Amino acid sequence: MIFVTVGSQMAFDRLIRAVDRWAGTTPGVPHVLAQIGPSTLVPTHVESRQALSPAEFNAAVARADVIVAHAGMGSVLTAMELGKPLVLMPRRGDLQETRNDHQVATAKWLSKRAGIYVAMDEHDLPTALADALASAQGTATIAPYATPQLLDALRQFIGAA
Repeated sequence: MIFVTVGSQMAFDRLIRAVDRWAGTTPGVPHVLAQIGPSTLVPTHVESRQALSPAEFNAAVARADVIVAHAGMGSVLTAMELGKPLVLMPRRGDLQETRNDHQVATAKWLSKRAGIYVAMDEHDLPTALADALASAQGTATIAPYATPQLLDALRQFIGAA
């Protein structure tokens, strides 16, 4: 299963249209569930819901073989904690999808991490999806909690201030 999430605060129709187009033209696509936010878009090739409860969201993430998301850090961290292959397509400021290009910068920064596949635009998305699906399992994992070494360093930093 592929789980697509755009976050809950705003729609990201460019991403949803691109995934829907890909799902409609690519043979053998697994089931796609898209959380589309407050959008009026009605995809024709993927199952879509404007919002999911926290329990539904967690269940979708757990079931997903691949996660597709905007380049928001919540989505990135969730996928990395579970070791899920992640396709990122950043919202762009010049298209008024967000207030600036911070997601473009985030996607570029994460593009070299194993298990993260970046599509800078909708034209790059099919390749990123194919690469993510071909990977057996994401390798961009992180622990859900800070390491003792990081906590010690933070304590030392705060104590020195």
